[in-house]
Formats: sequence, C-alpha cells, structure tokens
Amino acid sequence: MIFPFRNLISRRLFLPSPSFVPSVLLSVVAVFILNTTAVLAAQQADAGNSQPFVLVASTFTDPASVDSAPPVPSTATPELAAPASPVSASLTPELASASQAPAAPAQSSSTNAPAPQNQPAQNAPADSSGQQTKRILGIVPNFRAVSADTKLPPETVKEKFIDATEDSFDYSSIFIPAAIAGYDMAKRETPEFHQGAAGYARYFWHSAVDQTSENYLVEFVIPALTHEDPRYYTLGHGGFVKRSGYALSRAVITRSDSGTDVFNFSEVLGSGAASGISNLYYPSASRSLGSTGSQWGLDVAIDAASFWVKEFWPDINRRLFHNKYAEPSAQN
Repeated sequence: MIFPFRNLISRRLFLPSPSFVPSVLLSVVAVFILNTTAVLAAQQADAGNSQPFVLVASTFTDPASVDSAPPVPSTATPELAAPASPVSASLTPELASASQAPAAPAQSSSTNAPAPQNQPAQNAPADSSGQQTKRILGIVPNFRAVSADTKLPPETVKEKFIDATEDSFDYSSIFIPAAIAGYDMAKRETPEFHQGAAGYARYFWHSAVDQTSENYLVEFVIPALTHEDPRYYTLGHGGFVKRSGYALSRAVITRSDSGTDVFNFSEVLGSGAASGISNLYYPSASRSLGSTGSQWGLDVAIDAASFWVKEFWPDINRRLFHNKYAEPSAQN
C-alpha cells in the first residue's frame, strides 16, 4: 500500500497538472506581498523612533555667526538614537553645503552711487582789499594796523608795551626823525643847534627822543590807564572821502578795549604830555607855551597823516604793486 501511495504523491508533485502552475504562481505572489508588507512595516517603525526632520528657514547664514555659535548638546541618548531615514540622509549634504555658503554681501545704495566730485575749497583766498602788511613798502613799520573786517581780542598791557617798543626801536624808526630834523634845520627852528653836520645831528637826536617819548605815552602809558585800543582798524570800503574822513578822525576817536568808539585820550593827552616833556632837553629859548603847542599839534598831525596812509596802503599795494608786499597768508 505504501508504494502505490508514493507513486501517487510523486505523480502529484512532480507531474504537472493543469491546475498546478496557477497554484504555484499564486503562492509566489502571496509570499512576495507578505514580505513587502513586513519590510514597509519595519521601515515605518524605524521612522517613528527617529527625530523629525526640520527644514532650515534660510539656507544663507552668516559664516561668522555659525562659527561663533556654541554647540547645542544632543538630548538623544545613544540607545534611543535611530539612524536617519534615507530621505534625510540624501538631503543632509546639500543643506550642509548651503548653510556653509557665505552670505552674499548686501549692496547698499551708496555702492552703485557715483563717486562724489571734489568739493570746492571752503576757505577761499581772502580778498586783498583792506589787507594790511607788517610794513609799508617793506620798510616802514605798520605793526598796529588791523585789516578790514577783522575782530581781535583786546590787547594786554604787555602787548601795548611791545607795540610801543617796536615802533620806537625798529631799524626804520630813523626815517621820520631824519625827515623832521632836515625840515627844522632848513627853517632854523632852533638857532642854538646851528647848521652843518653837527647841527643836523642835534636836530636829529632831539626829534628821535620826541618820537620815542610820544610812542610810549600814546601807545602804552595812556592806553593802559584809559583802557583804549591803540591799534588802527582799517575801514577798507566806501568812497575816498568817506575813508579819508574816517582815517583822519582816528586822531580824536579810537576804540576802547570793549570795542566801542571813545574819545582818543591816548593820542591827544599822550602827544601833549610828550611835547611838555620835550621842554626838559630843548634850549631855554624854545621852552615857551607857543613852542610846546606847535610841537603838540605837529605830533597829532603826523599821527593823523599816518592813519590816512595806513587806510589806503592796501589799495596802493594791490593796484600799483600787485600785492608785492602782501603777507604770505594773504597770498595763499
């Protein structure tokens, strides 16, 4: 009985029948479906244990901020950490390279703007009109003349003393006494001095002492007591008559240390005091009220004439000499 049964099984298993092939195919398909379902279930279980994938909001970050940011410690333990999914593994290199890319520098509106042109100089060369120089014709002292439209602080007592000393002992201070000595000698103003070289020398040193004493009284002593400014402030604008009247009036009107116009006590009283002191070293025949008054008036007239020359010297220097004697600061 066994043998026939074996023959039957052999014929069933090894001899195909019309319904054998479809049965095998269905079995293979069923096995494939079950296997695929098991694999997908395993992948879903792995994905559930892994951390969720978060996309970075901006892939363009500042490298400096990335480098300087402190590392954030991971909260997942080695036991619970799951391998990254295939999708996240494929995206990680691209995102990492994008996050390490340097941010494009922002172009401000000024980058594309044209370069600014050279601006004109703010400090234009000063107009030579009314610009005084330290010397007239490069020789005659002009230290007390102030250029037009110039505001200066009041002089100290020391500065007034220096001005008087410079006017009295400058190398050019001999010209005016020399001219006055020649004029007085030609008129025989003081017969006791006689003529010739010796007479001229007597006239000269008396005139030099007159000038020196007047300079110190007019420019230093009286201004220090009355708080007056002995400097000459150039008007520099207006017609010839206006400027001439202004210059000549400075013999009786001057500026105080506070900047207001006041009576020129320095000029009037200083010149009169110098004329009175001159009686101490002139011959007795010249020591009269008339001689003292004449000397007083001459000193004031000389100073008024010097103010007139100071007023128009900038114009003469500009028009006749083309600023030949201008100061270096005014020429630049």
